[in-house]
Amino acid sequence: MLQPVVRRTWAARGKTPVLRQQERHDRLSVISAVTLAPRRRRLGLYWRILADNLRGPDVVAFLRALRRQLRRRMVLIWDRWHVHRSRVVRAYAERHAANLRLEWLPPYAPELNPTEQVWNHAKYVDLANFCPDDRYELCGHLESSLWKQRSAPELLRSFFKTAELDL
Repeated sequence: MLQPVVRRTWAARGKTPVLRQQERHDRLSVISAVTLAPRRRRLGLYWRILADNLRGPDVVAFLRALRRQLRRRMVLIWDRWHVHRSRVVRAYAERHAANLRLEWLPPYAPELNPTEQVWNHAKYVDLANFCPDDRYELCGHLESSLWKQRSAPELLRSFFKTAELDL
């Protein structure tokens, strides 16, 4: 995400906007969940940002934090990313099978995953044409984008609509 997503923009006639960016190899990894409270139909967004690549133990730590925050049974609808299917994540899901159920999306179906819309919105709307100097600046802007999305229930609702999921 340190390389800018270049989008069409407005500029004065004859003044082509130029994005200056160095070749970057450092990165941020983010895990997130879009939640739906079954009775009240209340939507939520939870996330964790990491400086390294996401691994199974990071997913387990995120699930623990999510379970502490929500304090109720959960059904996770996941894509088939290899980290979600890792041994440590499967062991955690089996230990907590009474309160945690996993449902899998079909392979290669990101359009069915509302969380993918969170990232599309962050990348192509909030962070489009943004050239951070370092990962700390990117982290701050990414946090800001996620907080804005979290506080916009109609936007979160549109992510479910885009995935053609009824609420």
